[in-house]
Parts: sequence; C-alpha cells; structure tokens
Amino acid sequence: MTIRLHNSKTRKKEEFTPLDPKNVRMYVCGPTVYDRAHIGNARPVVVFDTLFRLLRHVYGADHVTYVRNFTDVDDKINAKAAETGRPIRDITDETIAWYHQDMDALGALRPTHEPRATEYIGPMVAMIQTLIDGGHAYAKEGHVLFRVRSYKNYGALSGRSVDDMIAGARVEVAPFKEDPMDFVLWKPSDAVTPGWDSPWGYGRPGWHIECSAMSYELLGASFDIHGGGLDLQFPHHENEIAQSCCAHPKAGFAKVWMHNEMLQVEGKKMSKSLGNFFTVRDLLDQGYPGFLIRMVFLMTHYSKPMDWTEAKFRQAQNELYKWSYWLTNFAETKKQPSKEIVEALADDLNTPEALTVLRTLFRDGKYEQLAADLKFLGVWDGQSPDQISLLHLHNAEQRHEISDRIDSLLRNLEMYRNEKNYADADRIKNGLIEAGVSVQIGKLGTSYELTPAFDPTKLDQIK
Repeated sequence: MTIRLHNSKTRKKEEFTPLDPKNVRMYVCGPTVYDRAHIGNARPVVVFDTLFRLLRHVYGADHVTYVRNFTDVDDKINAKAAETGRPIRDITDETIAWYHQDMDALGALRPTHEPRATEYIGPMVAMIQTLIDGGHAYAKEGHVLFRVRSYKNYGALSGRSVDDMIAGARVEVAPFKEDPMDFVLWKPSDAVTPGWDSPWGYGRPGWHIECSAMSYELLGASFDIHGGGLDLQFPHHENEIAQSCCAHPKAGFAKVWMHNEMLQVEGKKMSKSLGNFFTVRDLLDQGYPGFLIRMVFLMTHYSKPMDWTEAKFRQAQNELYKWSYWLTNFAETKKQPSKEIVEALADDLNTPEALTVLRTLFRDGKYEQLAADLKFLGVWDGQSPDQISLLHLHNAEQRHEISDRIDSLLRNLEMYRNEKNYADADRIKNGLIEAGVSVQIGKLGTSYELTPAFDPTKLDQIK
C-alpha cells in the first residue's frame, strides 16, 4: 500500500516512506490546557486520528508511535489561576480530563504518548544549553533567546525570508534582543509565577522549546510526520525546526509536515463577539452525538477551509440514519476495511472520497463492508437508528413542543378535509412533507412519521 501525503515543507504531495517501517513516528501539537476545547481545536484531532488509524492499518498497530502533547505551563493558565484562585495543577488536571472526555466522544483514539510540558523541563533546559554552546542562543537579563539568523534555512516552512517577516509582522521589541526576530527559549518567573531553577535563574520555558524537547525525548532527533493546524505553521513550527535542527544538526527533525486548514461557522470566523463560538462540550450537551460531529469533519478535506453548518450536520445525520437500519446486524463485525476506503485515505487523507465509497457500498447492498469501513473511520460503533434520529438533538420539553405542533397541524388538516376544503388540507400536508414529516391519511384517522430529513424549523412556516 502506497501512502501519499502533502508535505507542507516541499509544497507537494509525496510518497510516504517511513524512516523505520517498524517504528513509524508522528508528533502533533496538542492543546494549552486552561479551558474547554472549541470546535476548531477538534479538527486537527480528527484529522490526525484518521491518519493514525491509516498508519496502524498499513504498518501494524504495534509499529506506530503517535505523540500529542499538553502545554500545561503558559501565561493563559497562570491568568486563569490568578482569576479563580485555584492551584494551577488543579486547573490543568481538570482541563486534561475534559479534553479526554470530549475527544473520546468524537471517536478519537488516545495517542501512544501524551506528554505534559511540566514533565520535560529538564530536557528543555538541556536543549537550551546545547543551543547556547553552539552559538544559536544567548542569555541576557534572565532570558535566553534563540538567535534566528544563526539558522540559514529559517522561513523555509512558511516560505518567507526573515526580513519579510519583520516587515510584515508584529514582533516583540525588547531591549535584551539582539534582533527583533529572536524568540524566547527561557524567561524569568516572579515569586507567584510557576518556575524552575536553571543556569539562567528561576524561570520557565518559552512555548516553542516544549515541542522540540518532547519530540526529541519520545521520537528521537528525526521522525516521520509532524502535524498541526495551519495557524501553527508560523511562528511555532518554524521555530521548532530552527531549534531542533540547530540542537541536532546531523538529524532532519520531521520529514513530513502536515497542516489542517482553519474552521468557520456558517461562513464566518468563529468569534465570541459574533455569538458563533462554541466548544465540543456545548455541542455534546445539546445532544449532538460525537460520531456525527466526526462525520461532519470528514466531509471536508483537511487541507481545505471547513465551514461548520447545520445543513452539513443534517446531511451527515440523514445518511447515517438511513444506513444504520441496515447495519444493526453487523455491529460486531471483524471484517477488514475495504481496499477502496484505504486507498481513499492513502491519497492524502481524502475523506470526502472515503464518504463516496461508503455511499457506493450502501447503494450496492454491501452492508457488512459498510459497517467495517465506518468503524475504520471512527464514525460508527453499533449505534441504533434511535441514537441517530433528529429527535436525539432535542430535550424532553422540545420534543413535546414538536409533537404538539404536528398534532395541531394534523387536526387542522382533518378539519379542512371534513369541510371539503382540499386546497388548505393539501397546503398543510405538503408543508409537513417539506418539513420531513411523512403523513398517512386513512379511514381510522391521520398519523405521521418523522423521516431522516425532518427539520423542525420548517414547521413554523406552515400557516
């Protein structure tokens, strides 16, 4: 099986050849743990979980190592502790537990290793000292800074020169910097800020050194894949490359770089001020099943901007609802994923094509293979149609409101029919059908069923 992946570093799709097929290694930047993960944070989780599943299938589950870190030392965490009066460790422990619950609900497998930055301070200090000894970093006023111009290939990942970056970006100006582009490896801490003893005084690491140190400790100086959101490409990933390649000049750091595009909501950038900002937990608590959220993510290729819309959710829901009736007999299937689904993912994680494969399997009546492929994608694990139906999205009060509204419309329909006012009767019936309500009119009365296309918002349009 040939896997082809788009390498952000070379800007082209390449055949993936692991450094060691017996130990395929992948590092993905994880969350800063001070609050719930929002829906945009979940996209790289689903993207790289899908890649993890593919790599495990091709090379064997025991031959793939996946590392995703937790940043648990950060000024945002410090601010949260100061605001709430809670110990930092309590906040980070709680947030990591939340993260696991929410990502588990999306069907994401746990990575092989989930290192916490605070557990790797020693390796960070050692790497910083190596950079100083090599002339790539310098200490000044309690800070240690990376000397950006000491790394000649700086900017290759993002495709910009250092001078262009200075001209086009806001950079922190500080008197202890030799160059505006130099970035912090270590910074001082005061008495109330978390810190550790170091050769440069009591302090804490900068953000970028964390991932370089943890990836080195867990995956080595060279490994296969480094992933994350496109927003991390610069400066975080650019700085990781510079640090790691200067600390270990004979190694190549990450061979393949992959970046997922950003997420919008209903065509707009997600923002609290716009009222379209929500967390994964918000959706789960509102009744949106995690496996359906995952399927919505798979509908857009990872390299394309994604627009989260209610319409996409309903499409995913309708398809899974329709398929699930035929899958119930295969909830325990041990069948391997189809050649077609694996080939779709092997083509740079082409998840839209993978969903096309699923639709073809359903059309051809290959229900056990459909069940196996859905499981492989992490979407379906034996859920019943009732778990997928749209009413699952509503609480008891909302369900009663919907039921009362439909009953009222059906009484009016029957009244119009009794009055032989068939025009108004048909108007109501057609409106119900348009809303996804199947109406049956018989000698014993009128009844209805909700179809997978049911949209409660359209009920209010029926007058």
